[in-house]
Amino acid sequence: MNVSSRPSPPERPESGHKGTFGRVLIIGGSLGMSGSISLAGAAALRSGAGLVYLGVPRSIVGIVAAFEPSYITVPLPDQESGVLSKSALPNLMDHAEGKDVIALGPGLTQSSETDEIVTAMYQSCSQPMVIDADGLNALARFPEQLSEHNGPRVLTPHPGEFARLTGQSIDSIQNDRQDVATRFAKEHDLTLVLKGPATIVTDGDQVYVNSTGNSGMGTGGTGDVLTGIVSALIGQKMPPFSAARFGVYLHGLAGDLAANELTEPALIASDLLRFLPAAWKQVI
Repeated sequence: MNVSSRPSPPERPESGHKGTFGRVLIIGGSLGMSGSISLAGAAALRSGAGLVYLGVPRSIVGIVAAFEPSYITVPLPDQESGVLSKSALPNLMDHAEGKDVIALGPGLTQSSETDEIVTAMYQSCSQPMVIDADGLNALARFPEQLSEHNGPRVLTPHPGEFARLTGQSIDSIQNDRQDVATRFAKEHDLTLVLKGPATIVTDGDQVYVNSTGNSGMGTGGTGDVLTGIVSALIGQKMPPFSAARFGVYLHGLAGDLAANELTEPALIASDLLRFLPAAWKQVI
């Protein structure tokens, strides 16, 4: 079923407090890739999350903490390379308790140890999870496990990441984006956000084709911002499909407002954070 109406924002009760608006845990970051998870965390805050926790390698916690004082950093064991160690997994499972949503992937970096973290949490965590970037690349190495999850899952690949997840060529995906995306979401019982011009959001039954966004958003870090937005919305008790749909719309709208003032060539990911409040003002 195609859904064409403009997405609606989450309800925000006047009596709410920071616990009401969701506890978000975002896991990722690595030496040289601290910006990704910082953008995701700041975007979650700008999207209404009550509390945002960033689980990052101990070696970069100071860099991440300096980006934004309003989120909480959780230092975790890392490898000599500055990438999360598999020994962080018990800590992560403990920190996952009591969180309303978990996001996994921004700046994570690919290694056998991060693969182990991703697959273990993907399979066992009962909370909704948003998977992006190297979280998706880890899942692509174990495609037989895509259906083996214990809670709602939202995957947010660009065409290259989706090609790795499915084993199909980018051309075959791009030639039939809506059908390929819908079949994948239905097969694995999850919500898929297939990014690109006219981003597709589907849960296997409902399909939404987004109308916001521009070519200026084709720059590093914008996907991390989307991860933070969608995670925050799920944390505010929006169903995954609704959160992904509204999040994609809001993300693109912020990009359009930024491009209108700054031009598309000059747009960078952190500009989306600056224009998210203006985007919110248009939809609430």
